[in-house]
Amino acid sequence: MSSPLVIRPRAESVEGQPILRPLPSAQCRSVGPFVFFDHMLATDYAPGHGMDMRQHPHIGLSTLTYLFEGEVLHKDSLGSNQHVRPGDVSWMTAGHGIAHVERTPAEAVAKGSRLHGLQVWLASPKEAEQIDPSYSHHPAASLPVSDNLGVRICMIAGSGFCLESPVPVLSPTLYAHVRMQPATTLIVPTEHVQRAVYLLDGQLAVDGDELEAHNMLVLPEGEQAVLYAESECDLVLVGGAPLDGPRRMNWNFVASDPARIDQARARWSAGDWPVVPGESERIELPR
Repeated sequence: MSSPLVIRPRAESVEGQPILRPLPSAQCRSVGPFVFFDHMLATDYAPGHGMDMRQHPHIGLSTLTYLFEGEVLHKDSLGSNQHVRPGDVSWMTAGHGIAHVERTPAEAVAKGSRLHGLQVWLASPKEAEQIDPSYSHHPAASLPVSDNLGVRICMIAGSGFCLESPVPVLSPTLYAHVRMQPATTLIVPTEHVQRAVYLLDGQLAVDGDELEAHNMLVLPEGEQAVLYAESECDLVLVGGAPLDGPRRMNWNFVASDPARIDQARARWSAGDWPVVPGESERIELPR
């Protein structure tokens, strides 16, 4: 039996929002299509304040935002203008280039709010890296759920556990939100080649070994894993098929061809990029 890999995330702040980021890491660059994983830590914003991710670009990936608490306004250069609430999926495929904004809505800024959620990036397959950008919103009620014997599984994106999400993923994907009652067990099958567990809260044993909250455990390929909840647990499972080759990541850009990264950086720096309607402020290219 292979040994699983434990990733302890690094703490960062993105435009004032504290996050924990286990992916990418030096030990593991990706799990299935997942090349980036941000846990937006539960944060209370006083009246007059909120998260404000100003206009910024992407290529070669899909972003997925999933909230536990709070609300986010998503706007993009396609003209999308969508409020995202707990349990919803905000899914944006960048293709050859898109810009977007994510911020606390004005009404929530006025009264104060709390935000807690996840944002992940999924690298596009090589044949889809340069497709036209797109956006879709999937309300919480549209996501399939299994709730049996004290284990509730919501399939955020992809498929697994006899559930299939309506989110239009581009490659085999597993992204599930799991809540386990104390003394319950969940077997993670080998349906997907690569899999990892991120523990949001609670006391969880994986194949008999304790996993600390806010750590990610990359499971050995080809082996089932047994999750046992020693207390009420909240976790996510991510995974899928391995990437079809290495990816270069630079700032907000992901590509199999480094030349596309250089081109995207030059375009954004020169202002040669689609604009989010009604937005003038933007995050400049880091040096």
